Formats: sequence, structure tokens, C-alpha cells
Amino acid sequence: MEGLLAVLDLTDTGARTNEDIFTGPSQWMPLGRVFGGQVLAQSLVAAMRTVPDERHVHSMHGYFLRPGDVKAPITFSVERIHDGRSFSTRRTQCYQGGVPILSMIASFQDADEGLEHHLEMPQDIPDPESLPTASDSLAHIDHSVARYWASERPFDMRHVPSPIYLKVNGEHTSRQAVWMKTFSPLPDDPDLHRAALAYASDYSIMEPIMRRHGVAWSSPGLKVASLDHAMWWHRFGRVDEWLLYVQDSPSAQGGRGLATGSIFSRDGVLLATVAQEGMLRVPIILE
Repeated sequence: MEGLLAVLDLTDTGARTNEDIFTGPSQWMPLGRVFGGQVLAQSLVAAMRTVPDERHVHSMHGYFLRPGDVKAPITFSVERIHDGRSFSTRRTQCYQGGVPILSMIASFQDADEGLEHHLEMPQDIPDPESLPTASDSLAHIDHSVARYWASERPFDMRHVPSPIYLKVNGEHTSRQAVWMKTFSPLPDDPDLHRAALAYASDYSIMEPIMRRHGVAWSSPGLKVASLDHAMWWHRFGRVDEWLLYVQDSPSAQGGRGLATGSIFSRDGVLLATVAQEGMLRVPIILE
């Protein structure tokens, strides 16, 4: 949790051109590449620093351009594209070594009244307390990635029907759900919870594609990389309380797969919607 809070606490450099400049650290990751959810969340925090407090993010669209290096800090430049009567638009470019690793645009809105409805949460999902933890599945494996997933992530992740870390059990379906929350309470800052939700939204969103084809994370030769990420915040929710991330994949083709997700509060309120396309390459296509 200290690592999560540290990476989301960006430094304002004080430098100004036509953009606002911030810097931030990277969390250690076992394979040496920056976690995509981290840089998404940091880009969002940078943009949040440039809008009025009463305007909150409602949508974000980002493209992953290059892998980031966990050993190097990241620079965030925020362009104040537009400020209207109700909406503000910001573009954040993320740099390492002078080249961009992510480009993101986000929109912010004042609170407003309007029509209300939302998708219903599935009713056949077991409670998170009844499901195994990542540590239950991986603690016996002596590998840096297994150790990280088992005990070093800031989020508790519990899969329905089962995790696909080592193998895909049961039906090869394109649908799954994941209960998730931080292991420890977070401060009450609503924007911190929104940014942390963006962080967590990148953890498992590619898994419905893999599950559909019987591909586990441990499959030899597997290569997975996020290409782009879109997210819409509908309602506020705390990420230190259980959230249900319902995921599906409508299509996979050409070495790419598309996955979508709906994030619900435990009492069934739709908080956010996510879509991501990723590159997935396996030596042998499994069916």
C-alpha cells in the first residue's frame, strides 16, 4: 500500500511552458516493466492537479506506446486543452528517457442532474470471503512473478470461477468476474480512489480472452501487452471496499483481443466501465 500511495503522489516540478509538468516514481515489478495500471493512474492524477476541485473525471482514453522501465522516473506533461462551463479536457503525455510511453486524454465534469439507470450486477456471484486468495493459489511457488502476485500487490484479487495463474479450469468461456479491494484502507480523498480504480482496472482485463482459449499466465512463450485502455466513471466508490469487476471478451483476432469490464460496488451499483485491447501471442493456439 505504501508503494501505491507513493506512485500516486506526484511531484509538481514548478516548470511551466504551455503545459504543467509533474514527475513520479515507478513501482518495482518482477519483469522490470512499468505496470500499465500504474502509469494510467499517474497520468490521471497529473491531469486532476490541473482542474478545479469540483470537477471530477468521467472518462479517460489512453494508448500504451512503449514499455516503461521501473528503474527510471516518469515525467508527465499536461496540456490544458479546454475548460468550458461544465467540462474540462486534459491531455497527459508520459515520458521516460525523452520519449513518450503513454498518451492519455481525459474529460472532467461538474456534478450535474440528469437521467439515471445502470446495468444490473450478476446475482450468481459468490461472496469474496468464500473465495481463495492469490496467496492461496501461488504461495507455494518460488518465482518472482508468483511471489509478487501472491503477496506484494496492493490489491486483494479473488476470481470467479477460478484464477488462471497456472491453468484454466472448467469451461473455456470469455466471461469471468474478479472481486477486488485494497488490502488496507485509503485516505478519504475521492480523486485518490478514482485513480486507484484506474490502477486496478488493468490487472485482469485481458484474462477473459485468455480464459476463452485455455491460456494461463504460466503458458510457455505467452506474450501479453496492453495497447489501449478506456474507462468511464459513472458513480463514486471506495476501492478499499469490495468491488466486483465483471469482464467479457467480444472478439480476438490478428494477435489482438478486446475485453470489456463493468465495475460494481458490493451492493450492486455500477461504478465504472472499462474497455481494453491488447496484444496476445502464444506459440500454439489452444482451444
